[in-house]
Amino acid sequence: MTDQHADLDAALERVIEAARSHLVAVKAAEGRIDDDDVWQAYVNLNNASFEYDELLLDAFGEVTPWDVESIDPDEADERFGVGLGGVDGEEPLDPHPQVISVRQRRDYRVPSVAALVRVAEAARRSGLPDDEEEESEPVTGVGDAVLELLQAGDGSLGALDIPELEPLDGVVMVSEVDEALDLEAFEETDATGPFQPGSEDRLVGRLDEHPYLALDPSEDDEEEELEARS
Repeated sequence: MTDQHADLDAALERVIEAARSHLVAVKAAEGRIDDDDVWQAYVNLNNASFEYDELLLDAFGEVTPWDVESIDPDEADERFGVGLGGVDGEEPLDPHPQVISVRQRRDYRVPSVAALVRVAEAARRSGLPDDEEEESEPVTGVGDAVLELLQAGDGSLGALDIPELEPLDGVVMVSEVDEALDLEAFEETDATGPFQPGSEDRLVGRLDEHPYLALDPSEDDEEEELEARS
């Protein structure tokens, strides 16, 4: 047996061993995403397969079905952020240590307060057990109605996309901030503090929201009349 054949046999054994190790790591991870052991086993299997493929090509001009390229584990961790513990258990580098803050304001016109209150009361009843419906306080006013709708919708502004509220202009601002919001630092009655930008905050961008304005009914009638004449 030539040295070249011996190298091929050894390379194949490394592929087999790497495949077994990879399977063991996958089973142990039980579906966890970005598991360090799985990643390292994957890199070892990839590189062992690449080495065997190269040796087979050099020796006999043959190739394997594995279309792989060599992976540098250090470069892959830094470029793609793969693995939870970084390289050799070290903390991974984070090029974006800032916190991203999204601030949004959306205004509404209320065509009918009574209609809005009825919708809010229905939303409250749907979320309460039968024995608590009678004990609940009635919804009073526009503010209480909107809060009720938001609570029923788990805080999503999508809960306010109803005919009883006509959307006006809104704005969304995305900023990079040094520290995350600390709710304990503000009183519940403080309406400006949690939204006040810090001195070191950097505004990334602002999106202006303009609601779709339907044509006036009289304009629709005029368009229909013109189409009828033409």
